[in-house]
Amino acid sequence: MGADFGYRGERLGLPQEGPGSIAPAGRRIAALFIDWGLCLLIAYGLLSHGRAETVNNWTFVLFGVLSLLTLSTVGSTPGKRLLRLRVIRVDGGRLGVGAVVLRTVLLLLVIPAAIWDRDSRGMHDKAAGAVQVRI
Repeated sequence: MGADFGYRGERLGLPQEGPGSIAPAGRRIAALFIDWGLCLLIAYGLLSHGRAETVNNWTFVLFGVLSLLTLSTVGSTPGKRLLRLRVIRVDGGRLGVGAVVLRTVLLLLVIPAAIWDRDSRGMHDKAAGAVQVRI
């Protein structure tokens, strides 16, 4: 007797499969790890000067900057682009700088990004009016 909620993204007007459909959770998490790994390599190799205690701080800062710059300009971080994902507004348009800042801050807080709705959108995406889709 459960309610039929349809497919992920249906209530947002997105296709069920293919380009423009909701990005799978596994790909989104993999993209996050790729981006974090890139930031970790840059922090370790260029910014921490061999001090292990500063690597995590620099990685956190670089991840925030990477997200802000790439999402506000091209709509994808390097990890998302590699895995053929994009962050867009729910209406299909490009995210504005304010929405990208809000989304990034909430992502860095972690908890909002870990709470998802039935369309697999994290609270950081909902607050910014964003959705992650396949390219």
